[in-house]
Amino acid sequence: MIQGIFYARFLPQEGTKIVAQSPPGCIVATTYAPHLKPPLVDFDIIQEYIIPRKAFFNRFMTVDSPDGKYTILGFPVSIPNERYHRNEFIFNFGLVVESDADQIPYERLVRRLAVTFAEMERQHGYLSADYRSAEDHRDGRRPIESLLEIVKEDLNNYGECMIPVDDANTLNMKLFPYHAAPAPVRGWHVPVPKMKLADVVDPTWDLTLQKIIPHVDGVNDVRRVAWLADVSLPLTQIALQHLLYYDTILLLDMFFFGSCYAPRPGVHDFIANRDGLVDECAGYVCISSPIPGGTNDGNTTGSTPGPGSSIKDVTIDTAEAIGKKQHQNNNQHQHPQQQEVSNYQLIKLMTTFCAGRSVMEWIKLHQDAGFDVLRHVDVRRLVQFGVIKGLLYRVHKYVVSKQYLEALATGRRPPLGDGSDEDVLLRYADGCHSFDQIITELNITDGEIMKKLRSLEPGDRTVFYR
Repeated sequence: MIQGIFYARFLPQEGTKIVAQSPPGCIVATTYAPHLKPPLVDFDIIQEYIIPRKAFFNRFMTVDSPDGKYTILGFPVSIPNERYHRNEFIFNFGLVVESDADQIPYERLVRRLAVTFAEMERQHGYLSADYRSAEDHRDGRRPIESLLEIVKEDLNNYGECMIPVDDANTLNMKLFPYHAAPAPVRGWHVPVPKMKLADVVDPTWDLTLQKIIPHVDGVNDVRRVAWLADVSLPLTQIALQHLLYYDTILLLDMFFFGSCYAPRPGVHDFIANRDGLVDECAGYVCISSPIPGGTNDGNTTGSTPGPGSSIKDVTIDTAEAIGKKQHQNNNQHQHPQQQEVSNYQLIKLMTTFCAGRSVMEWIKLHQDAGFDVLRHVDVRRLVQFGVIKGLLYRVHKYVVSKQYLEALATGRRPPLGDGSDEDVLLRYADGCHSFDQIITELNITDGEIMKKLRSLEPGDRTVFYR
């Protein structure tokens, strides 16, 4: 949010001077309104950076206030011309924002202000002339003070402004949010929608997006989405990157019962049921009617959440989820008082994941203890909930070949053999390629990979988790 906006120029007799500011008194105190709040920054300290040395002219620059609360964004401009005193006109339009605000969206605004008014000054001396008298406004030009006030209010309230400056010029600006470059989308990632994409897609969208969106359900990996949509894998990855850029999907790892997961420090919030986290989990993962840890009417078709968002905010309507809802409804009619999964059991399930235990071993552990996990809990959803909420992380499996690493370290050509399946695995035996990547690119299962590794030279390959 813009806290203040100002126009400053360099006067040969007075030095740096704030000509206009909004709100009044945000940069320098005004004598006509002494009741206003004190200035946001100490102008005496920062004035040498408002109109800096010539080396900083025509460049975007930022200056932090001495107390660290605010940042001034400016673009000092110098216009050389013989008609000016000292043959040069120097000015600066600046914004004052909070120091922790994202400055990238405001950089374009500052540049636009500087470029627009610099061009207007070159055309007909808009800034260098004094328009404070009534006669100077007969041509319809707005004073700088009113322009800055409108710009600040419109940008803060609407994110854009369109202001007629005079009969020939209009100031158009829009505040665009900044999105970081999306992470690479790999074939072994699983895209999880954070909204109902099918409800917002329309015929004007990209054809690739229209084809892949029906298959983005939080279960299919990228490679399978491409296959089901009959689209090439590179095009699918590019389309999903667009969705990731606009924060409409998130990427998870593929789910296997042979995978390992381990708890993060955030699991303490789950144990304490902070913000109703356990109740939210119960409504999302329980197949049978859960016991509320207070009260909870969770349904099994809960949604797949985004980071920091409620599960109920995002919905994935898969056939599996619909079938579970029908199953739950039937159970509720037959056994209306049936309550099978308590908060204690959910906490116990979430906290018994560990790095050396696969999901299958985790299920057997609880079955041996007398709790049928598969009957009462959707294991995939439980793991997915834990990963998205920061309670669990995936422990990946890698393979390392001593012979292959030795060849890479000495600069020799790695021994790739005769091109058989076993030799192809050597390309992934440098400890940098997870089993998920091998499974996706070679189209083989985890068990087949382990079988092929056992058939190779004994003692050369090591499988490790991290």
